[in-house]
Amino acid sequence: MTLSIQNPTHLPGVTTQNGRDLALRRAAEQLESAFLSEMLGAAGLGKSREAFGGGAGEEHFASFLRTAQADHMVQAGGIGLAERLFQALKGDKHVS
Repeated sequence: MTLSIQNPTHLPGVTTQNGRDLALRRAAEQLESAFLSEMLGAAGLGKSREAFGGGAGEEHFASFLRTAQADHMVQAGGIGLAERLFQALKGDKHVS
């Protein structure tokens, strides 16, 4: 899986510090999403059923379902991992 992070500092009204924080937050959210997607996979989400499953393509597209669900989980607040990562990447000394 390849994650791309775009540089948002070229946007109008975005200062260098705000752009850096935005990029760090996006990176933290993408990492939380990737983590949640893997955990959903380990929990068996998207695993094809033994009988009367969705066909040969079901296994191949199950990762798309997990990724989309993980993205929605993060946008809804996630498990707090993205916020902790963001604070750590930002250099906040009060992250425990």
